[in-house]
Amino acid sequence: MRALLNDIESGDPGGLNMSLGEPQHEIPEFVAEILYQERASYHKYPPVAGTPDWQQAVGGWLERRFGLDEGMLGADHLVPLCGSREGLFAIGFVTIDRQKAGGVPLVLMPNPFYQPYAGAAIAANAEPFYVNAEAENGFLPDYEALPEEVLERTALCFICNPANPQGSFASLDYLKKAIRLARKYDFVLVGDECYSEIYDAEAPVGILQACMELVSAGEGDPENPFDHVVCFNSLSKRSNLAGLRSAFMAGDPVIAAECRRLRNYGGSPLPLPVDAASAAAWRDEEHVIANRALYRRKFDLAEKYLAGRFDFSRPSGGFCLWLRVGDGEQAARALWREAGIKVLPGAYLAREDRNGVNPGAGYIRLTLVHGEELLEPALAKIATIL
Repeated sequence: MRALLNDIESGDPGGLNMSLGEPQHEIPEFVAEILYQERASYHKYPPVAGTPDWQQAVGGWLERRFGLDEGMLGADHLVPLCGSREGLFAIGFVTIDRQKAGGVPLVLMPNPFYQPYAGAAIAANAEPFYVNAEAENGFLPDYEALPEEVLERTALCFICNPANPQGSFASLDYLKKAIRLARKYDFVLVGDECYSEIYDAEAPVGILQACMELVSAGEGDPENPFDHVVCFNSLSKRSNLAGLRSAFMAGDPVIAAECRRLRNYGGSPLPLPVDAASAAAWRDEEHVIANRALYRRKFDLAEKYLAGRFDFSRPSGGFCLWLRVGDGEQAARALWREAGIKVLPGAYLAREDRNGVNPGAGYIRLTLVHGEELLEPALAKIATIL
């Protein structure tokens, strides 16, 4: 981005940065209070597995949110993380062998994608395999359509639900098909659900929920319903706590045990005040409901100014807009030059596929993280300039 805009003077020094997914809403007041109340425990080394209170809070939230049986997600299913990015990157170290099916292991990921997915592959000496998520397939990668030889070499696969940056939802049927693939070809399936609590109308389903539906239908192992499957979630988007660095991985206890083992050697546990504040945040839904209401009002603003243009679609989830503008880099330069508005060219979130096509090249990503008083004039300018 710096190289793209470096030779252009901003058209408005007081413009708006809409390129970052950093929530600007207020944090829950009780979080700051707990961090202060628990400050004396900063001198203690915290447990890698989290405190029992944190484990109960996270397990309970997952069970309530996704309709799972009470008490089925215990400490052996959970791993606390200092932000989901850490875990999404590190999972490659515990799931990828040096070879699979006689070749370099593959890591499947949607294209565009969250960049740590590729980092997880490269750091573990695997090969990222980009599967385009475009309008034609509902912005969800079609993993079922991949050749047998690709699936046989797959060690790890990512699904982002809701999709980032497009905001589309995976259905239970889509998730169940992906789980079947993971078990058939013996790879680990990761559900990145960090945007799951920001949605417009209906809440997205979850990958652990899909696992339980399979068990109810007589598929899978009732003793380990999450076999081959884990999910990630975070307080960054749900609770506007990106700076707290608090997240979790949950699912298959075998994978969770390997991740905890890795963190025992080289991970940083959640500090005890953060652990306590996180537990309280996972137990509280009032601030999350209020947060969603703020985003819905901003979806309304986006629809007001952009409907009928740029293939605009009101996002089902997340807080991003994915606008087709023809040339993402040219659009980003124009908005910076004329209005001081910074947006992210879609090509920077994607890679060229095996046909040399970058599925993000014709798009820009805008994040709706700022307050309405800043967002509305920016959206009006975007509609005028582009």
